[in-house]
Amino acid sequence: MEQSTLWWLMAGGAVAVELFTGTFYLLMLAVGLAAGALAAHAGGSVAAQLLVAAAVGLAGVAGCYVFRKKSPGAQPASSNRDVNMDVGESVNVDIWNSDGTAQVRYRGAQWTVVLRPGNAPSSGMHRVAEVIGNRLLVDKL
Repeated sequence: MEQSTLWWLMAGGAVAVELFTGTFYLLMLAVGLAAGALAAHAGGSVAAQLLVAAAVGLAGVAGCYVFRKKSPGAQPASSNRDVNMDVGESVNVDIWNSDGTAQVRYRGAQWTVVLRPGNAPSSGMHRVAEVIGNRLLVDKL
């Protein structure tokens, strides 16, 4: 069996394991193994193949690590517009209760509205910032 075939089999095995584990780092190592296969196709020595595979795999893993550290974390579902269609919508608050809540009609139902800390209660239009259970956390527009 040729050396390049072994490299391709290892790369395929790494991709298969990655599909079960869901880690992107293992996929980058598979790219490194594929680079080793290409080095074998180019006629490189075993040392050159190992060096190419290690360098490409390490660069891929390091790149993923740096990218993951720099990208912001996912928002919680209660305040993420992609998950919760109510976030960002507007509601009209007519009157606030003494406990800092209000009742509004929104999407055909009665909702309890709570101001986000730092906002003073005032009537008018408010933007939904977060949905906490059956309460809308709002900011004044």
